[in-house]
Amino acid sequence: MKTVLKDAVAGQWKSVAIASVLGAAHQAGEAAVPLLIGVVIDEAVRTGAGGRLALWIGVLAAVFAALSLSFRFSLRHGERASHRAAHEVRSELAARVLSGDGGAAHGRLSGELANIATSDAQRVGQVGLALPIAVSAVIGVLVGAVALLRVSLVLGLLVLVAAPVLLGLAHVLGKPLERRSDAEQDRAALASGVAADLVAGLRAVKGIGAEATAAARYRVTSRSSVEAAIRAARSRAWLDGSMQAMTGVFLAVVALVGGRLAASGAITVGQLVAAVGLAQFLLWPLSVFSWVNGLLAQGRASAARVAEVLAAPPAVPPGSSPLPAVTGRVELADVVSGTLRGVSLTAEPGELLGVVARDPADAVSLLAVLAREVDPVAGAAVLDGVPLSTVEGSALRSAVLVAAHDADLFEGTVRENVAAGGPLVAEALAAARVDDVARALPDGLDTVITARGRSLSGGQRQRVALARALAGAPPVLVVHDPTTAVDAVTEVSLATGIKRMRAGLTTVVVATSPALLAAADRVVFLASGVVVSSGTHADLTADDDYRLAVLS
Repeated sequence: MKTVLKDAVAGQWKSVAIASVLGAAHQAGEAAVPLLIGVVIDEAVRTGAGGRLALWIGVLAAVFAALSLSFRFSLRHGERASHRAAHEVRSELAARVLSGDGGAAHGRLSGELANIATSDAQRVGQVGLALPIAVSAVIGVLVGAVALLRVSLVLGLLVLVAAPVLLGLAHVLGKPLERRSDAEQDRAALASGVAADLVAGLRAVKGIGAEATAAARYRVTSRSSVEAAIRAARSRAWLDGSMQAMTGVFLAVVALVGGRLAASGAITVGQLVAAVGLAQFLLWPLSVFSWVNGLLAQGRASAARVAEVLAAPPAVPPGSSPLPAVTGRVELADVVSGTLRGVSLTAEPGELLGVVARDPADAVSLLAVLAREVDPVAGAAVLDGVPLSTVEGSALRSAVLVAAHDADLFEGTVRENVAAGGPLVAEALAAARVDDVARALPDGLDTVITARGRSLSGGQRQRVALARALAGAPPVLVVHDPTTAVDAVTEVSLATGIKRMRAGLTTVVVATSPALLAAADRVVFLASGVVVSSGTHADLTADDDYRLAVLS
C-alpha cells in the first residue's frame, strides 16, 4: 500500500513540489491580508495621511493579485499531479492484468478489476492533490501563528498549541473512514463485477428464464454496496462535522481572547481587526485538515486494493529463456493436468493437426497447457525442444497463439478488430470469409461493433475472431471450435481457408467439426484424459467412439 502511494506521488514530484510552493505562497498572502488591513486602519486613525493610506491600499491590492495567481497555478499543478498519478496507476494495473504471467485476475470478476482501475486509481491519484493542499494548510497555520505572535504572544501561543491537537484529532477520527472506505470500494467493485457478468450473459439468462434469479442476485449485491457506501458517508460526515465544530470553538476562543486584550488596551484597534481577520483566515487551513485526512484515508484504502492486484502471484512461475528461431514442433510428453491423465502427442512443423476430445473438459485442459495458463502436474509441454515452462512470457505468446472458443471482440470496426491480430488483414479476411459478414453489415468492414462483439451474430463473431487469429501468422496456432456457429457450407469454406493460409505453419485445431477434421493432416482422439487413437479423419471414423464424438 505504502509503495503504491509513494510511487504515485514520486512520479509527479515536480508538479507536487510546484503546487506546494505556490500553495504556500497563496496562504502567506492570505495571512498577510488581515495584517495589512490592520495597518491601513491604524494608519488612517493615527495619521490620517492620505498618501500613506493609498500606499498601503496599493500594497494590499498587489498582495491580492499575487495570491490569486498563486492559487490558480497551485491548483493547476495539483490537479495535473492527481490525474497523471491516476493514469500511471491505471497503466500499471493494465500491464499487470495483461501480463503473460497471469494471476492478477484470479478470483476477481472483470467488473471488479475495472472498478479498481478507475475508482481506486482515481482515489490514489488524489493524494497528489491532497499533499500540496496539506502543505499549504500547514504553512497557513504557521504564518497565521507567527502573525498572531507579532500581534500578541498569548494569541500566537494559543494557535501553536491548538493546531497540533487538531491535526492529531483529525488523524484519529479518520481511521473509521479509512476502514469503511475500503469496505465501500470492495462492495462497489463486487457490484460492478456482478453487473458486468450479468450483462455479458444476458442472452443465456433470458434463454433459461433466470431473469428473476439474476435480478435477485444483483439486488442483494447492490444493497450491500449501498449500505457500505452509507456507512462510509456517515464516517465522512462525522469526521467533517467534528472537525468543523472543534475548529469553530477554537476560533471563538481566539476572538474572545483578542477582544479582551483590545478592551484592556494591550493591543490596538487595528491589531484587534488583524487578530479577528487572522482567526477567520485560520478557518480554512484548519478545516482543510479534515478534508485532506479524508482523502488520505480513502487513498490508503484504495492503494491497498491496487497493491493486491499488482502483487498478485503469477498463475505460473515466469520463464526467462528466449526462443531460438521457431520451427513449430509441439510435443506433449506424458502430460498430467486437469482431466488429462498422461497425454502424449506431437504436432510436426507445418502440420495441421486435429484434436478431438470426447469430454469437453479434456479440450479445456489441453488448451490451458498449450497456452501455459497452467503447468503440467507431471510430464512436459515442449516447443522445438524447449520446455514451455522455461520460456519467457512475451516470447512464448509471440510463438504460440491459443485462440479460445469464446474469444471476445473489441469495441471498434470489424477491420480494426482483425488488424489487431497482425498485418495479414486481407488474407485473413478472405480465409475466414469475413467478406460475407461485411456484406451483411451497414458499413461493411468499417461497421462499428459493440464491446465483445455483441452486435454481431454468433457466426459472424466467430469468423471475425478467427480472422484476427489468422492475421498474425504465428508459428504455432491453436484454435478451439472456431466454426460451431456457422452452417455446413461455410464450415467447409473456413476449413479450406485455414488450411491454405496456414500452409507451412503448425496448426492445432481442437474441434469436433467433420469439415475441419477432414482438412487436417492427422487427427488425435482423446477419451477419458488419454490419447486412444491417431490417424486421418477418414480412418478414425471406423471407430464407434470417435464417430459418436464427431458425427453425433
